[in-house]
Amino acid sequence: MNWSETEIENEGEGQAAPAPAAPAINKDTGALFLGDTGRLPAEARRALCQLLAGPSVDAQRQPTQWTALLRHEDAVRSLLCELFLELVLDRDGGIAFTRQADTAELDSPTLLRSAPLTFIESVLLLHLRQQLAEADTRGERAVVEELELVEAMSIYQKNVSTDQAGYGKRVAAAIAKMRENQLLSKLRGSEDRYEISPALKLLFSAEDVQTLGEAYRQLREGEPAPAEAEAAGEGADE
Repeated sequence: MNWSETEIENEGEGQAAPAPAAPAINKDTGALFLGDTGRLPAEARRALCQLLAGPSVDAQRQPTQWTALLRHEDAVRSLLCELFLELVLDRDGGIAFTRQADTAELDSPTLLRSAPLTFIESVLLLHLRQQLAEADTRGERAVVEELELVEAMSIYQKNVSTDQAGYGKRVAAAIAKMRENQLLSKLRGSEDRYEISPALKLLFSAEDVQTLGEAYRQLREGEPAPAEAEAAGEGADE
């Protein structure tokens, strides 16, 4: 019997029974959909989803979610703690993201996947972090040109490959990855100029920059580069 093609009749009436009415959403309880037991308003949930989707919530690119995050910061922090996650928020820089909480010896699951950076990606990140620090000193936005980035990476070619064309493709792929993870944002009206995300200040401390800088200085002097850098980037969508 095909239920989709057969009408269910009321006994003794010969008429099709009316379809049951869908349960109404009780807006007084704050429910946003059927079965919703959440307590956060819609704007805060959207900000939380953006944090979990990654890589960040940016005040410039996502002003609505940023405002909602600041308004409901305590509640969002509490929910992230339930998942063994920590909210990293820089009000002055206008950037926020999540990272695994330091649970010490507590056995806790890992939700954010870490991907090892290639040598080229790691030195590109270091260069961007240094450019960001210099721009902060001048009180300016950190803006770079793609050609400038390619030239900055060229000094490491001898440590990686003698194939200039192949190396250029790898540098282009590293720049594309920075864009994909919103660490570089193309400026409006420009095809080759980018703004560096202030999130790098939170990902790499001044001590990290100094340590990595020294390591890569030694590499520039002739030592071969490792296949992968020890640094790893965190993000829910990697």
